[in-house]
Amino acid sequence: MKKKGNTVFFKNAPCVTSFAAVCGSKESVGIIGSYADITLQDDMYEESTYEKAECKMLSTAISLAIEKGGYAESDIDVLLSGDLLNQIISASFAARDFNFPFLGVYSACSTMSESMLLGAMLVDAGYVKKAVAATGSHFASAERQYRYPLELGCTRPPQAQWTVTGAGGCVITDEKKGIKIVGGTMGKVCDFGVTDVNNMGAAMAPAVAIIPP
Repeated sequence: MKKKGNTVFFKNAPCVTSFAAVCGSKESVGIIGSYADITLQDDMYEESTYEKAECKMLSTAISLAIEKGGYAESDIDVLLSGDLLNQIISASFAARDFNFPFLGVYSACSTMSESMLLGAMLVDAGYVKKAVAATGSHFASAERQYRYPLELGCTRPPQAQWTVTGAGGCVITDEKKGIKIVGGTMGKVCDFGVTDVNNMGAAMAPAVAIIPP
């Protein structure tokens, strides 16, 4: 069986053979930071804008994932990536640093899982041998995009969520090593009427709930 409901099952089980992550200073605190390859002390990442820092983080995560897998840029068949900004500019600008095809993906906070799902589909079907799935975000650029620019100095309510400053990427291949991807579920858009921009956790909560048909 290759599909059941909204879940697809991969006959050839593509594998994640390498991965990399870059995270900001806040994200490096605690156990999560110990899993990142690069932790930033300065969230500007030596750039002049938050958006440029976001692009740099994503480009770094992509190149590092390729390098850690022992691959060359010429080995990669396609990049699937996105971010939270208009016209997915961070992913698009990061893609300029590489000489392989780019497929832009936008799925907000589920962009990484969608990129991996689509990449695994391409590899499983035999259209490509090696795909890179990646995504990134930056707290400061997301605040400017969705709420209030930090320059305004607006007070954040206690329940406000904090968008991740970080980027991650992985290489999905037809090689039989690494972490197998045996299937994936395509989600639906469910609107429960949450309108508080400072409580996006409530809007996202249904994504992890099992709702019977």
